[in-house]
Amino acid sequence: MKNLTEVAQPSKMRQEAAEAPNCIAAQLQRNDAVVQQIAGELRASSPQALLTLARGSSDHASAFFAYNAIVASGLPTTSIASSLLTLHQAPKANANTWALAWSQSGRSPDLVQALTHFRQGGSPTIAWVNHIDSPLAQAAKWAIDLHAGPERSVAATKSYLAQLSAGMHLLAHWQADAALMRALNLLPASLQQALRCDWSLCLPMLTHVQQLYVLGRGSAWPLAEEAALKFKEVCGIHAEAYSSAEVMHGPMALIQHGFVVLVLAPRGPAQASALQTAKALRDRGATVFVASPSPVDAQIGQHLPTHACEDERLDGLATMQSFYVMVEALARARGRNPDAPAHLSKVTLTL
Repeated sequence: MKNLTEVAQPSKMRQEAAEAPNCIAAQLQRNDAVVQQIAGELRASSPQALLTLARGSSDHASAFFAYNAIVASGLPTTSIASSLLTLHQAPKANANTWALAWSQSGRSPDLVQALTHFRQGGSPTIAWVNHIDSPLAQAAKWAIDLHAGPERSVAATKSYLAQLSAGMHLLAHWQADAALMRALNLLPASLQQALRCDWSLCLPMLTHVQQLYVLGRGSAWPLAEEAALKFKEVCGIHAEAYSSAEVMHGPMALIQHGFVVLVLAPRGPAQASALQTAKALRDRGATVFVASPSPVDAQIGQHLPTHACEDERLDGLATMQSFYVMVEALARARGRNPDAPAHLSKVTLTL
């Protein structure tokens, strides 16, 4: 089978995914001064909690930040449904709770209303947006430009990766984490390497499936959510994301011979558990693919290579960079246009 990295006429989705390394390099350089300023205020304010506001891929990016922020700081960080504000006017805003909004377009009315509520109530507010003149950016005290550039494909790729890197950029300065900051500066080169990781092994099996699971644990769980969303959006596959621990409960009942499972297993404390789950599923008859930097035993699953970044906390970004190349090729193999998913538009205006 032809290597997935060799594309004669790439779609907009494929082109934009390949732009992520350069976008993130620009982002880190251009945003460093303002991110350092925000990080300083974050440290000085000693907040009691961080709340994230987002939808879709942006919510998956915010969850990745939240998990890593809790690990690094111990500070409660959680996603809050916009409907709590738009429908119930709760919770109350205060100076000890920071509100962090994430959106590619910055135009969703419910997110704007929610962030405005927090800012007017005295909460420090940040918006990560790809349109710095958007209503959400204007509603925030600090607006951070993702610098992803125009994204014409409906399915977000480079803007999602830019959100992941932007969150880790703030975390590195907030925690004065020199190792993470050094790894971030090397991240664009790592993502270039990740673009060349070949996942064509899984294409024949995925071309005809109608359902599958995507698993991750720890900070890889929100990555699994993003991957499952892309399977739905551009491939028309009913994909469900689970923690590799939670799948051992009710979802296990669906596993039968040939049921396909993609396990995202970047380095870190959660990797061993993810691999253990992969083997348990394979033992029950599932067809298991494992995306990890190191080869896995054939009794665990079929290996999809990923790039190991300078810091294992960034491995997930490289994993998603490789995944986007595969899922775009899969969409075309299934006779779909990855740039124009059915019934979807680039901007969803939720109320």
